[in-house]
Amino acid sequence: MTFILHLKACPLAAIRSLILQKKPNIRSMSSTIGGPRAASVVVLPRALAPAFETFCRANRGPLPLLGRSEPGTWALTALGTVSGTRTDRPQFRRYEFGTYTGSLASLEEHSEQLGDMVAFFLGCSAPLEGAWEKAGLPRRDPPGHGLAGAYKTTVPCATVAGFCCPLVVTMRPVPKDALQRLVQASCSLLGEQGQPVHIGDPELLGIRDLSRPDYGDPVLCPPGEVLVFWPSQLTSLEAVSGSQTPLAFTSAPGSTVMADLKDLEAPASCLTPEGIPEVHLVSQDPLHYSIASSSAVQKIRELETVIAVDPGNRGIGHLLRKDELLRASLALSHARSVLLTTGFPTHFNHEPPEETDGPPGAIALAAFLQALEKGVSMVVDLRALSLFEKLVEEAVEQGVLKTPLPLLTYQGGSAGAAKAFLCDERDPKSPRFDHLVAIERAGRAADGNYYNARKMNIKHLVDPIDDLFLAAQKIPGIASTGVGDGGNELGMGKVKEAVKSHIRNGDVIACDVEADFAVIAGVSNWGGYALACALYILNSCEVHGRYLRKATGPSHPPGEQHWTEALPSVAKEEKMLSILVQQGVRSGVSGRVGMEVDGLPFHGTHAQMIQTLLGVTTGRK
Repeated sequence: MTFILHLKACPLAAIRSLILQKKPNIRSMSSTIGGPRAASVVVLPRALAPAFETFCRANRGPLPLLGRSEPGTWALTALGTVSGTRTDRPQFRRYEFGTYTGSLASLEEHSEQLGDMVAFFLGCSAPLEGAWEKAGLPRRDPPGHGLAGAYKTTVPCATVAGFCCPLVVTMRPVPKDALQRLVQASCSLLGEQGQPVHIGDPELLGIRDLSRPDYGDPVLCPPGEVLVFWPSQLTSLEAVSGSQTPLAFTSAPGSTVMADLKDLEAPASCLTPEGIPEVHLVSQDPLHYSIASSSAVQKIRELETVIAVDPGNRGIGHLLRKDELLRASLALSHARSVLLTTGFPTHFNHEPPEETDGPPGAIALAAFLQALEKGVSMVVDLRALSLFEKLVEEAVEQGVLKTPLPLLTYQGGSAGAAKAFLCDERDPKSPRFDHLVAIERAGRAADGNYYNARKMNIKHLVDPIDDLFLAAQKIPGIASTGVGDGGNELGMGKVKEAVKSHIRNGDVIACDVEADFAVIAGVSNWGGYALACALYILNSCEVHGRYLRKATGPSHPPGEQHWTEALPSVAKEEKMLSILVQQGVRSGVSGRVGMEVDGLPFHGTHAQMIQTLLGVTTGRK
């Protein structure tokens, strides 16, 4: 497809043009339709062209490659007219051995070198004005109608050959109540190029000072608005600088040519539930929103409904809060290192006193976190350490876990013990874990004791792991999730008023320690299974996957094989329960040693629940 310039009306003396040969040999990389669109230009030696093209394909978000020339088939004698920028400003940058050595109004003086060079045309990543209008928001131009600020991040682009560089992003503040409308509008107009890569605290991208952009002018954020970041094609300048090539040229920041590259049209997938993005808050400190498709969100909501059945008639329906499973799984999907805890010593007259609810759900979640290549550890009571060592060893041997799970203990002590446990060198800016998860873990009541459902105090069997959840509330960047089925479990402090009002003995047994997310299930193991399934759904969702990757690097195939193998299954959970039975662990309600959890038989009740969750997750019911 031929590239041509679209020249805007301007004084003849100011017009400069991009001159192509009569029969230019330029390959289009775009199958989109529409009219002429803005493009930035990168000019590199012929030898680097294959690597740069691959680099762009590997990082399509910031570097949407629209087309390229073939060496020796074009002549660039002057700069093309730019779109929406002054024609008297320098339009090109020259780089020598990776160093920016000056701005140019024309490349005419380099015509000899250009004969052995290749021009790449990159789409502008976020022309958002149309999206703002479609979302019903007033248009906001950068101060002085200059270039809106762009920032280098600490997010690395996928490396190809000699090309490696940090992602560069642009930022716009958006009213909180308009986030969803704007994101959906930008995606419907621009496809995946319209999807932001981050919403919230800029420090999560490594941006420490918004008043000092690396390119352009700073953009002020009015009170009550949220910062939204899109990938920028200015990433190409960082790529050229890092390549150390003897000679290269790029468009100057803010300068584009209008070429007949056929403007972007949102692909049909952006108009389906699999492609429509939804925005959800996952953290207040630091402020962080996540994105997933409407289809993925609906599946996770279905999981939440499935596990909310109340086989014990405990009244847990009064504890339910919508989307706690969704928000917990989104936060876990962004986590790097997760600390799990479980263990409810309800059978205090037996050895071991633990019950069969909790460890299977925790280990099922750990298995999936391992498949996602996240750090995962478990903290347990010192009294129960040898039991859990045997459980983990057997779980690995029988294929329930892929690799051993590090086991930790915590006995409390000094006032700063919890912070020292959670953070490297007690520095709250260096947490060892960024998400804590408790599944059927005994939770501290308001009087400082720990109670089973029958109001029996079991404090002598429980280490103060609650302190870790309390400390995490004061450490930015550590989220927490509690999974429970009766209100006396760690994390259920978030719903303690409902526990006191609606759960038998709730006024005594209600846990007083909150988690950020309270996942309620008829049996707590089911909550662990549902979290693993929700993570599978999210990481199989291209909309969420692109947001996780910050639009850099290749996407994962939906439902990768090792993810599927890591999901809970009837066979694996039967093995896990058998391991517990072999260690003498008892059912929570009946007190029997056998293939049951909370008095409910595995074959039938629990096996059916697992099959139902897998059906929702994979679509194979």
